Amino acid sequence: MAGRIPEQFIEELIARVDIVDVIDSFVPLRKGGRDYVACCPFHNEKSPSFTVSREKQFFHCFGCGAHGTAIGFLMDYDHMDFVEAVHELASRAGMQVPVDQGRQATTALSLDLYQLLGDVAQFYRRQLKEHPQSQRVIEYLKQRGLSGGTAGDYGIGFAPPGWDTLSQVFAPSQGGGASKTLTKGLIDAGLLIEKSLADGGQGRSYDRFRDRVMFPIRDTRGRVIGFGGRVLGDDSPKYLNSPETAVFHKGRELYGLYEARKSNRKLDRLLVVEGYMDVVMLAEHNIRYAVATLGTATTAEHLERMFRQVPEVVFCFDGDRAGREAAWRALENALPVIGQGRQARFMFLPDGEDPDSLVRQEQQNGFEKRMANAVPLSTFFFDALAERVDLQSIDGYARLVEMARPLLVKMQTGVFKQEIISRLAERTSMTAQDLMRELAGGTGAGHARHQPQVRRSTKANQPSLVRIAITLLLHYPALAQQAGELPLLRELDRPGVGLLVELLELLAERPHLTGAALLERWRDREEGRYLSQLAMQEVLLEGQEGAGREFIAALGKLRDLAKARRLEVLRAKSQSTAGLTDDEKSELKQLHGGV
Repeated sequence: MAGRIPEQFIEELIARVDIVDVIDSFVPLRKGGRDYVACCPFHNEKSPSFTVSREKQFFHCFGCGAHGTAIGFLMDYDHMDFVEAVHELASRAGMQVPVDQGRQATTALSLDLYQLLGDVAQFYRRQLKEHPQSQRVIEYLKQRGLSGGTAGDYGIGFAPPGWDTLSQVFAPSQGGGASKTLTKGLIDAGLLIEKSLADGGQGRSYDRFRDRVMFPIRDTRGRVIGFGGRVLGDDSPKYLNSPETAVFHKGRELYGLYEARKSNRKLDRLLVVEGYMDVVMLAEHNIRYAVATLGTATTAEHLERMFRQVPEVVFCFDGDRAGREAAWRALENALPVIGQGRQARFMFLPDGEDPDSLVRQEQQNGFEKRMANAVPLSTFFFDALAERVDLQSIDGYARLVEMARPLLVKMQTGVFKQEIISRLAERTSMTAQDLMRELAGGTGAGHARHQPQVRRSTKANQPSLVRIAITLLLHYPALAQQAGELPLLRELDRPGVGLLVELLELLAERPHLTGAALLERWRDREEGRYLSQLAMQEVLLEGQEGAGREFIAALGKLRDLAKARRLEVLRAKSQSTAGLTDDEKSELKQLHGGV
C-alpha cells in the first residue's frame, strides 16, 4: 500500500501531526519527565509503562514491547490497515491523500471491482425480497432460526436460478462495448465463469452462483470482496465460495470479522467456526464475535489478522478424529504467532453437533459456559503429543522430546515458550537445563564444544559501531549532516553498513526527515523491524551535542577500519603480478599517510 501513496506525502504527514495529540485522543496521557505516559492500551497493567515521545514522534511500551509511529498506533489500536490509518491522520491534519500516477490504473481496476461486487450484493439482497421464489428462501432461513434483523446485519441475499441472471442485469448484450467491459469485470470478480473453447464457449459465460443463499464477504473496511453461497436443498457442493481474485484472497480473509468489529469495537476474543451459517446463527443468539475461514484451514495470516484485533482466539472444532486433526493443524499454524499477550484455546463439540445446532439448544449462556471451559493451547499441545507416544517407557520420553523439538523451534522466544519447555521437562522427568541442552542438539562433550560460541555471543551483544551510529541517527537525524564523505564506508564489509550508508544518503537528500519518518519509509522492508528496535533504545547522552560527539567517533572508527582493509587489499595487489595502477598507487600513498 505504501507504494500507492507517495513516500514524500507520508513524510510530510508524519511531520505535520503530533503523536501526543493523536494518542491522547484515544488514551489519556500525562506528562512524565520529557515524555508522556499512560497505562498501556495493548495489555493489562496497573503501573504505566507506555511512553509517548513528542521529540521522537514515537511510542513504546516497556511492558509488552508495543511500539511505533502515529500511523502504527492507529493500525494497532483501532485495527486499521495502513491506508486507512494514513487517511485518518490526513483528515486530522486537513491534508488530501494523493496517489502515484503510475499506480492509478491498478487502483482504478480494484475500485471498479469493489463497486461492482457491492452492486451485485445489493442486487442479491433485493432478490431476497422481490424475486418470485424469494418466499421459499425466506422460509428456509426462518426454519434455520434466522431473523430478518440478523440477515440484514450480514447482508444475506439470494442468487436466483438461471445461468445468465447477472449478465442480463449488469451486462446486457445491447450494451455494446460497455457490456463487454462489464462482463469482463464480472468474470474478474469471480461472479461469472467463462466457458472454454473446448466446451464451445466462444466467449460465453454463465453465473457462478445459482439458486443459493448468498453471504457477502467483506474486508475490514466493509467493502464486499467476494461471496459464499449455500444451496437450499441437498445439491452439491453445499457451500461454494468466490475464487481468488485481485481483491479476494481466501488465506487472508475471514467471514464475519467486519461485522464482529462493527458490533463491538473493543472485542476481547474471536471464535473461529467452520461455516457462514455457524457465524450468523451465533450472532442470532447474541454471540457476535464469531468468524469463519473460507474453505481453507486457518493460516498464519488469518491468525496474525485476528490477533491484531483481540488478545484471545478460541477455535471451535468437532470432537471426532477429523476435528482434532484440524485442531492440530490450527495449533501448528498458531505456534509462531503466539506470544506476549496472545492466547489460543480449543473448544471441542459433542458428537453430531455444530455451533448452529448447539447454540439453538443451549442458547447464549450455555454455549458461552461451554466456551469458558475450552482447552488452553498448552494443554492441547501436550495431550495430543501424549496420545502418540508411550509415556510409560524411556523410549516414549525420548520420542516425546523429538516430536516437540520442531514445534518448539516455531515458537517465539519468551515466557510462553519457556513455560512449554518447563512443562515438557516435568513430563519427561528432566531438568529444564538438561532439556534445553537436548533440544539444542547435544549433551556432554557436544555441549562443551558449544561453550566458546556462548562466550563469543556475549561479546557480540555489545553494541557495534554500526549499531551505535544507526541508533543515534534515528534519535537525531540531523547528525547525518556531520557524516562527511561516504566512499570508504561503502567498501566496508560489516553487517549493517549498507543500511547505515543508505540512511546517510537519504538524510543528505532529505535533511528534514524525522526518526518517525525514517521508520515509516522502512515499514515494509526487512530492516524495518531492526530499525524499530533501535529507535526504542534510550540514548544516555547529553542531548544532541553529546550524541554528535559519539556519532562522529563511531564513524571515525568505521572509516579507520575501512582504510585498514583497503590498505591491506592494495598491499596484496602490489605484490601480485598484476601490480597497481597509477590511481591505486596514489591511493596507497594517501592511505599510508592516514593510517
